[in-house]
Amino acid sequence: MAGTTHTVTNQPPPLIGYDVYGADLALKEAVTRHLDPDLLDEVDGELSALGRACGSAQVQEWGAQANENPPRLRTHDRHGHRVDEVEFHPAWHRVLGKGVSAGLTAAWARPGGHVRRAAAFLLWTQVDAGNCCPLSMTHAAVPALRTDPDLAAEWEPRLTSMVYDRELRPAHLKAGALLGMGMTEKQGGSDVRAATTTARPLPDGETYELTGHKWFCSAPMSDGFLVLAQAPGGLTCFLVPRVLEDGTRNPFLLQRLKDKLGNRSNASAEVEFEGTWARRVGDEGRGVRTIIEMVAATRLDCALGSAGLMRQAVAQAIHHCTHREAFGGKLVDKPLMRNVLADLAVESEAATTLALRVAAAYDKGDEQERAFLRIAVPVAKYWITKRCTPLVTEAAECLGGNGYVEESGLPRLVRESPLNSIWEGAGNVQALDVVRALKREPQALNAYLLEIGRTRGADHRLDAAVKSLFTELADLEGIEGRARHLTERLALVLQGSLLVRHAPPEVADAFCAARLGGDRGTSFGTLPATLDLEKVVDRARPQA
Repeated sequence: MAGTTHTVTNQPPPLIGYDVYGADLALKEAVTRHLDPDLLDEVDGELSALGRACGSAQVQEWGAQANENPPRLRTHDRHGHRVDEVEFHPAWHRVLGKGVSAGLTAAWARPGGHVRRAAAFLLWTQVDAGNCCPLSMTHAAVPALRTDPDLAAEWEPRLTSMVYDRELRPAHLKAGALLGMGMTEKQGGSDVRAATTTARPLPDGETYELTGHKWFCSAPMSDGFLVLAQAPGGLTCFLVPRVLEDGTRNPFLLQRLKDKLGNRSNASAEVEFEGTWARRVGDEGRGVRTIIEMVAATRLDCALGSAGLMRQAVAQAIHHCTHREAFGGKLVDKPLMRNVLADLAVESEAATTLALRVAAAYDKGDEQERAFLRIAVPVAKYWITKRCTPLVTEAAECLGGNGYVEESGLPRLVRESPLNSIWEGAGNVQALDVVRALKREPQALNAYLLEIGRTRGADHRLDAAVKSLFTELADLEGIEGRARHLTERLALVLQGSLLVRHAPPEVADAFCAARLGGDRGTSFGTLPATLDLEKVVDRARPQA
């Protein structure tokens, strides 16, 4: 019969039309655990609505369109005037606007703001990671601006607004604004103190003219940027508005857009400053100290973003294997495939649990939690982002050849997966930051030890790992060469402690056996066969 060769069988249905939040038990439980009970009904409804949007065919299509139609640089208008604008596909504005309206820049202005935003950020990354860059930087700019009460009073209501206004015009005329960041330069990279951009004071003593460049300027269509430059008193933080109060364009010369491996929907630019007007944020010579809280917040978002990518990859892999048949049965029921899926699910849950615990520390905000953040942020950023790429790649393999085809969505996840490890300080920067905290801030280590001490005696493998960690911490001489190893151990012990306390026994048992007890190989799918892997997979299964 004509056309029978094109009958489609044994292909899984698209993973759409479901609540991405409701299907993620690890995330739902973390939100419930860390949020004030009085807020639970409100936040659960809010996140469920966002989860349904994330899982809808329409929003998923917007994410795909934004990546298939990357931004374009337009330096001049038709008459030859310099405009320095970036043009985006309409899908970019739809996704970014929905992210703003979902509160992804509003954490500082809402009760339980950091936990509810962290959960939303993890969800929204699964639609399009690129738009999460301006959302992250706008959110993270608030603590830096608070070093100057006048600036904070002026800009914070705009940044925490849930209104998206895409037009380039003076920020004081807008109901909501976005902020970008420019720190790295060609000659410096992560070594921001090597910046050569100069800041010349103007007569009022508060404003400056900048001359120089930034090698990476993220989200160049934002309403303003936090920038580091050399003032007479040393490296200083500045706020550079895109449009001045009188409506004229601030000199902000876009040289080119970066052609990146992933993150294709988002624009990253090289920018030149030529007499660019700027307002000082904080004191001269204290630029790094001023901007460090912004960096910490964006580092947490790197961990959350990677956790979101991991969760989406696991959901796609389990969904595929639930519907796909091979060798006489469902793939998900094959012992070896089940082992792979369970191993991926355990890694994903550990990432989500750690990232939400760190977010909760921001909401609590007491002295002990602030000390905990000093170690927990770089530890989480280092380890979760490092685990993202191997997990996503393994998840793509679960789909076989289908996972290598763009239509599956997995190649986009694979390309995106290394980004969070590189941005906001790569692995060595995070590990060395941990070492500095250990050497200079004993209260940070005390807070970490108190956190993991809550599970003392609960699991012999965890206890043994803590004992080994104590031995390593006792010798901090010459630690730089082994800083990555130490940071990894800190992360694994913390994840193990959290899972033993909060995850189902089968998940905690699998983690402790494989990550702390050493009863596994070096690739995913090598969990001990004695574990209850079917329950682990069922817990992570998305219900479309």
